[in-house]
Amino acid sequence: MKNVIIYTQDQCPPCQFVKQYFDQNEIDYTEKNIKNSKYKSELIDLDSFSTPTVLIDDKVFYQVDIESFNKALGITQ
Repeated sequence: MKNVIIYTQDQCPPCQFVKQYFDQNEIDYTEKNIKNSKYKSELIDLDSFSTPTVLIDDKVFYQVDIESFNKALGITQ
């Protein structure tokens, strides 16, 4: 099982899209809302300044890219 983390913020339609995608594909993930300063610092440490930022194991995705998510997760569609 892959470790998936999604850095999100309130009122972020792409964040909602990514969470819905993972939910529909029954992929467990941890959501870290950057209104929490600890999570915001973690996001910056990843050299990211926008949400959603997705971390799958040790690979960072700075933009919504379903094809790359699928490849990293071993999903074929």
